[in-house]
Amino acid sequence: MADVLRSLKLLEVLKESMEKNRLSEVKDAVEDLLISRINIGVVGERGLEKAALINSLRGLGPEDSGAVQFPSPEATAADELVVYPNPKHPDFRLWDIPEVPETSPFDPEEYMQRVRLLRYNAVIITSCRSFHPNSTTLWREARAVQREAVYFALLASSERDSRESLEARRKASLEAMGATGGGVACPKLFLVCGSALERLDFPDLLEELERDLPEIKASALLLALPALSVSVVTRKRDTLKALVWAAASLSGGVSAIPVPLVSSMVDASVAVRILNKARDSLSLDDESVTKGGVKKLLAEADKEKPTGSRFVEMALPMTAKSASRSFTTMFLALNGAIDDMAADAEKVVKTAIGEA
Repeated sequence: MADVLRSLKLLEVLKESMEKNRLSEVKDAVEDLLISRINIGVVGERGLEKAALINSLRGLGPEDSGAVQFPSPEATAADELVVYPNPKHPDFRLWDIPEVPETSPFDPEEYMQRVRLLRYNAVIITSCRSFHPNSTTLWREARAVQREAVYFALLASSERDSRESLEARRKASLEAMGATGGGVACPKLFLVCGSALERLDFPDLLEELERDLPEIKASALLLALPALSVSVVTRKRDTLKALVWAAASLSGGVSAIPVPLVSSMVDASVAVRILNKARDSLSLDDESVTKGGVKKLLAEADKEKPTGSRFVEMALPMTAKSASRSFTTMFLALNGAIDDMAADAEKVVKTAIGEA
């Protein structure tokens, strides 16, 4: 497993900070991963497909409490920004942004300022028909101010759209979008079914997001999204294990302080948050993890862990060598629990895919 962990880009980022003794950066990263502080803007005309996309990104169905409804039972101005937090990850927020106007002339700077485009970690520009050249103008302006994570999604209806009709609309949109800027290359255009994100091009869009966002933000986003496929579950598991490594490394630093019981209290509190995060991220319905249960888990790992093994030496950060006992206990206990959770999540996803 150490080889798997070392291959993760997130883990490499965390290890580099730890080796350079930048503990505050590691603490901030752990907190960001635990709360998933992410803002995603979804641009486009309000309708059933856009509502379905926002709901699915939040892990909700149309009948769930808090789901976006269309038409909305509340009066909402067409140019009003509306925010939708994720019920399980409240700091992961989806912003419903008005569509790009098709008027001419179009001032992209004024539009970006009006919808506060630079506040979002990523922006998805959507359409159910085809895209106007103004959308491409906005994309270029966003890239000019170093905003790389802006994407185009052509929204599909699972009931009426065939792959052939979607490809025809994609081709028409790309031709229209390329009509501006003197033939400058256009961005990619993803086909997305809001009610079934595992289909069509959303997995490719997610990979683009993970590449373009800073590593910590990309990992926090991955943890906040629903478990769409076995591949996503696997990536979530590896990200959670990197989080465990960082938390265990910090725990090792605390353990070096000769204050009785400090380490066990810190370990149990953080471990509860990590395992609850793992349960929510993997879309499991288990009861909440308790501090008592975690303390028992840590105590069992403390008795059984291979303290002097090469496995632990490979995983242990240099700055925590003097505190290997606390590191190893937390590292092994939580990794085992996350492996079990991920295995359960894979079974759930495989069953759901089979039923679909």
